[in-house]
Amino acid sequence: MARWGEELQNQIGLGGRFGSHASYQNPPIFNSYFPGAIGFFHPQLSSFSSFKPKEKKSVFLTMADENHKEVPVHEDGASEPSNGNEQDSVELAPASQKDGDDVKEGSKKKKKKNKSKKKKETPQQTDPPSIPIVDLFPSGDFPEGEIQQYKDDNLWRTTSEEKRELERLEKPMYNSVRRAAEVHRQVRKYIRSIVKPGMLMTDLCETLENTVRKLISENGLQAGIAFPTGCSLNWVAAHWTPNTGDKTVLQYDDVMKLDFGTHIDGCIIDCAFTVAFNPMFDPLLEASREATNTGIKESGIDVRLCDVGAAIQEVMESYEVEINGKVYQVKSIRNLNGHSIGRYQIHAGKSVPIVKGGEQTKMEEGEFFAIETFGSTGKGYVREDLECSHYMKNFDVGHVPLRLPRAKQLLATINNNFSTLAFCRRYLDRLGETKYLMALKNLCDSGIVQAYPPLCDNKGSYVSQFEHTILLRPTCKEVISRGEDY
Repeated sequence: MARWGEELQNQIGLGGRFGSHASYQNPPIFNSYFPGAIGFFHPQLSSFSSFKPKEKKSVFLTMADENHKEVPVHEDGASEPSNGNEQDSVELAPASQKDGDDVKEGSKKKKKKNKSKKKKETPQQTDPPSIPIVDLFPSGDFPEGEIQQYKDDNLWRTTSEEKRELERLEKPMYNSVRRAAEVHRQVRKYIRSIVKPGMLMTDLCETLENTVRKLISENGLQAGIAFPTGCSLNWVAAHWTPNTGDKTVLQYDDVMKLDFGTHIDGCIIDCAFTVAFNPMFDPLLEASREATNTGIKESGIDVRLCDVGAAIQEVMESYEVEINGKVYQVKSIRNLNGHSIGRYQIHAGKSVPIVKGGEQTKMEEGEFFAIETFGSTGKGYVREDLECSHYMKNFDVGHVPLRLPRAKQLLATINNNFSTLAFCRRYLDRLGETKYLMALKNLCDSGIVQAYPPLCDNKGSYVSQFEHTILLRPTCKEVISRGEDY
């Protein structure tokens, strides 16, 4: 502003502060701002010594009459009537109108610009599900499971800053397992909506597994299926899935345990539920569901595994079920257990019993557990039976020399595609493996691979199962696989 003032003074001929002349002619810059003004400018008074406009009407102020024409205004504020010579006055309306148009145009552009900056809407899952979970959560943060607070001596963990910091350090791992859990929730929701009597068991399993592959964005050992889909029927409690060519059909009076797993970077979700179409079996399903919830509630840091088992059995065996006119007490299957879970290791060493009198071992901070319960109308004891379909490479196996070239080739396929995760024959067929049964038996006999045949109670009985994966976080217990369904 200072420099602009000096230039103005030079243009109008001022010398020093006020100049040495008593009066001046109007400088060009003045006339450009005040056209038609006649007189001189007195620098000391900073005013005009005389001022004579061309006509009586003022050129400085105009106002619009009722016809929206410019009307001159006198110094006293009175306006002159319009006489048709309005062209002599300065027309301001068009300029202001133009300015208004510019403002409108600018605001329109701004609105368009703001529209383009709006975030893209998060896509909604299709039916059947086909959009990968990572696309449904663009932020990369996946839903937290159900949170349960610790009790009694561990209540202090809830507000401990040290424990909260430990959780912040583990956030990437928590996020991975939550992603796997969200895949499990969406897949089981879809499967529950389509499963019905008359379905071929092979079709059911392949539909489920292909949906998992899509939603989890299957990527070798980084993301995929954690173990074969268990769909054990009736007295078969666990570890049954159809081999290629199996023609088993789901019936109305069947009790099917649907047990499948997902994983991200080896962080495994092991979760199961039971499907029964006949409402006669509802108490049997409720028994194992409530027993599992009891096991979850009793679990925690420094809790003894035997105490969890005792609580589970008490709830399970408080139920009765009437089947075809006969009443059965629901029994916990005493030689089936829940288990701890490790990275790429579905059974990590600790067993969670579902009857009293189990191990005195304690649960520890940071551990994952599969809390699963099996309720049976039979003996409450299972044995191996039927054709084997489940296999898994032993976790701690070292180098074992193999003589059969075919066995070496099959082992390479297992290492590359499953590592220490469980697999079934259908998965080998899908990879293009043929005539591998002899080689697979050789790997089992050598102790490299472990076979897991179906586990069965006495024929004619019925078994139900429910299972969740929990994480004993430093500050709380998270039921990672919990959903709206169970």
